[in-house]
Amino acid sequence: MRILLAQINPIIGDLEYNTQKILGAIEDAKKQGVDLILFPEMCITGYPPEDFLLLHDFIDTVHEKLDEIVAASKEITVIVGLPRRHEDKREKHLCNSAAVIHNQKLLGFQDKALLPTYDIFDERRYFDSSQQIKIWDIEGKTLAVTVCEDIWQHSELVKFASYKYDPILAFKEVKPDLLLNLSASPYSRTKLQKRLAAGSNAAVTLDCPVVLCNQVGGNDSLIFDGYSFYVGADGVLRQMAKGFEEDGLVIDLEKEMSPLSFEQDHHQDIYRALVLGLEDYFRKSGFSQALIGLSGGIDSALVACIAVDALGKENVLTLNMPSRYSSQEGINDAKQLAKNLGIERWDIPIEKPFQSYLDLLGPHFANLPTDATEENLQARTRGMILMAISNKFGKVVLSTGNKSELAMGYATLYGDMCGGLGVISDLTKREVYSLSKWINRKGEIIPKGIIERPPSAELRPDQKDSDTLPPYEIVDNVLCDYVEEHIPPKEIAEKHGYPLKVVLELIKRIHANEYKRRQAAPGLRISEKAFSVGYRFPIVQRWI
Repeated sequence: MRILLAQINPIIGDLEYNTQKILGAIEDAKKQGVDLILFPEMCITGYPPEDFLLLHDFIDTVHEKLDEIVAASKEITVIVGLPRRHEDKREKHLCNSAAVIHNQKLLGFQDKALLPTYDIFDERRYFDSSQQIKIWDIEGKTLAVTVCEDIWQHSELVKFASYKYDPILAFKEVKPDLLLNLSASPYSRTKLQKRLAAGSNAAVTLDCPVVLCNQVGGNDSLIFDGYSFYVGADGVLRQMAKGFEEDGLVIDLEKEMSPLSFEQDHHQDIYRALVLGLEDYFRKSGFSQALIGLSGGIDSALVACIAVDALGKENVLTLNMPSRYSSQEGINDAKQLAKNLGIERWDIPIEKPFQSYLDLLGPHFANLPTDATEENLQARTRGMILMAISNKFGKVVLSTGNKSELAMGYATLYGDMCGGLGVISDLTKREVYSLSKWINRKGEIIPKGIIERPPSAELRPDQKDSDTLPPYEIVDNVLCDYVEEHIPPKEIAEKHGYPLKVVLELIKRIHANEYKRRQAAPGLRISEKAFSVGYRFPIVQRWI
């Protein structure tokens, strides 16, 4: 049997576009003499469609598109993911399903059994689960079909859920020749290795090959990395599709395949994820032009690099908006970076509007000490200018704040937090530096001074981030352990040898600044726990 894994990049809600992509892939599969084509989870709608699933006409149209796909399946087997209505009297009216189609006949559906409702997922909001397994006899093979999460419980890799039912053990009783999995498994730093382990463990248990087709592309904050794969019955990787781009991987089950050696380049994957997330956020929203406040700091420098690779240098405009506290070194480095990237740069000093605000508020602030108020006035002046240029020229502002700053509240509402997308909002400060150095691995793109100069908001004389924050190593360690791993404060302190008081103060700051993050631009997710999606803590609370 020859199988094509159609790793496509759907657009949520564009049912016509997605269906045409599916139909085109089916025709390509026929030309390549393929027996079966496998698509990702819910690829007719794109994943996750969220509350579009509650709209009756939306589901009606999904069923109509399925009919078109059935009609196009002459002399081939198609397995495609979709939400569908079911007739059973259960809690919900929908199932997350794989439609099994053969030679213009809809043979039936395999419904998803394990519905994740943790982190970024909320599938029990919409779907009923099914513990009824089906076996499909196609082309002389006995096929088992699963949908994404269905293979994860068996590997004990699910961090925030423990299901009583294990579809892999259920399929073990019927001894399939092949297990197929339709996935919409979003990217995070460690996800690929876990996904491979889930497929490998299922293969060994069932003593049969496993093929997994994963969605690719950016949908809002989520980025899907593709990397569809085929593992043999021994659990060893045999073939893998490309990462972060569409691909059609052809697998010949009758052909002897040697083990595939694969070593992940984490810097490259994080960078490609951010580029893809930004590119698709713009492309799927109908935007093309980006605007960045280029300060001469490392965060905006990294965002500029990502934007150029995602959108093209001709579509990126940067503004340098110096104040009385901006260093000449930073201004020079911003100029050099713009030159290195070949992007347009406008100089709009903020001294006059900043002074006018000071004059306006002076009578009301009389006899009060200068504090963060005056610092934030500068950031908000820059924010107003960015949004004015955005409105006038139709350019989307890219926020440049990182995860460490958002965690600590080291950012100004309606100032540097303004924008349409937070490109690096899920990168810690240390990761920002590490990725910037990776960008320069073959030659200097980001000027050396930007990387080596101590980080500063430059909102008062000789300001340094370290004036008000502990070293970023401490901030980032506490941030990752607490937010991503949910490790208790005392254990964090013992793990790193930090004073418990320091750890508790940082955790308090994380929760105290939840109100700011709720007003931030949506951000691209690359960790297991991003502030932008999948992180749910109340603003008003007294636990911390």
